Amino acid sequence: MSWYGPNGQQIYYEDAGQGDAVVLMPGWGGSVIDLDRLRAELAYGFRVIAVDLPGSGRSQPQPRRYPSTYYLDDARLLLGLLDELRVEAAHLVGFSDGGEEALLMAALRPARALSVLTWGAAGQIEASPRLLRGLARLLDDPIDELKPLAAYLAETYGVDEARIMAGSWAEAMTAVIDAGGDVSRSRAARITCPALLVAGTHDPFCPPALVQQMADAIPRGTYAEAEGGHDIHLSHSGWLAATVADWLSDH
Repeated sequence: MSWYGPNGQQIYYEDAGQGDAVVLMPGWGGSVIDLDRLRAELAYGFRVIAVDLPGSGRSQPQPRRYPSTYYLDDARLLLGLLDELRVEAAHLVGFSDGGEEALLMAALRPARALSVLTWGAAGQIEASPRLLRGLARLLDDPIDELKPLAAYLAETYGVDEARIMAGSWAEAMTAVIDAGGDVSRSRAARITCPALLVAGTHDPFCPPALVQQMADAIPRGTYAEAEGGHDIHLSHSGWLAATVADWLSDH
């Protein structure tokens, strides 16, 4: 168990293996445990640094109150972790918010990224008013597509803490969208490493067209699609593990 940062704001990470460094980041509210199959696939060829995003998993603060600047704040914090570990360059691999952080990190510090691979991330946030209302009331009146997330958060963090983090996250998402929705889309040209962006055909949160637009805007970007939803690492775990392993071996 390893920690980085000051008390109350520490992020949790696990660092194992040898070879080129791979920073592996789960989605919002998730944990490095969610990506165990990927970690096992990469264990014998890479140094895998698996990180819980700030406020998620075992990382602090909990419950977190999310500012509208949290994507940028967190990307800088994660780059600081690489500085602390003396990792000059790494492959950046992430799901959902972890993927958004991977893209933003590569845009902020291009020389630090050997490659980027994401799923459920597009460099741009779009959400319907219905979905935003659903996030704001996630623990009290979840809409159908959010019920699995609501159950997961309640079990993992407890209802009271999950209600605070979900409500604050919804406010941050609304602020980002009201400002135009940009996370890293405006910086896409600065991502100079090879990048593979994967979308689920039926992803309600990160639609394929949005993902492909970001891939096309990255100079060495590539797009792929899987017949699934947002959580491809659950529905297509074998395919995703093989795709990530092949991508990293090729780059």
